[in-house]
Amino acid sequence: FEKLCSISLSHINVYACLVCGKYFQGETPRDRGAAGGHVGSARSLGCCAAGGDTGDTQGWASCLRGTRRGGYVLKPTFTAQQITNLDKQAKLSRAYDGTTYLPGIVGLNNIKANDYANAVLQALSNVPPLRNYFLEEENYKSIQRPPGDIMFLLVQRFGELMRKLWNPRNFKAHVSPHEMLQAVVLCSKKNFQITKQGDGVDFLSWFLNALHSALGGTKKKKKSE
Repeated sequence: FEKLCSISLSHINVYACLVCGKYFQGETPRDRGAAGGHVGSARSLGCCAAGGDTGDTQGWASCLRGTRRGGYVLKPTFTAQQITNLDKQAKLSRAYDGTTYLPGIVGLNNIKANDYANAVLQALSNVPPLRNYFLEEENYKSIQRPPGDIMFLLVQRFGELMRKLWNPRNFKAHVSPHEMLQAVVLCSKKNFQITKQGDGVDFLSWFLNALHSALGGTKKKKKSE
């Protein structure tokens, strides 16, 4: 999961094309990503859909105009009113690549053998109380954890994934869970991995308990977030 340019294999100034998902190096039309019609910069947010595979500067300019939307794709936010209306106003959205999708009902990429985790994560993303809590980052942003504690990474990554799954302005009708899964591998001490199948029930049990603990919960009754 190390972010390396798919052409030069460099890790310096590497950004992702938000349409094809590949990593490229550079930030200007002359750099490697733009040469194939991709723009990988978080600031310029180019994509295959804008310039095709021609790498033309007109496509690059089109991508620049999409920066505002691209910024929302990278870090979507939800107001309390939007969260309240999620189950009242189900509405199809159109992705940047032209496909239509229903926010919350989108696919998760199967990287290798992580489908067992994907199924659990998708199911949890449609449990309203859990969904509503994690859609609003302010609910857990200020929770203090001991220095060196890595478990809170699960909370952060799950919140990010939840917001991407429910984002009405995605670039594609599916989402990559790779950062979430990286956190799972790290926090579970490799008990759950993406390179070999795991048990969904075991993963669900571990994941919910890990979230509960990271949010300040204990094993005592009525001590839950």
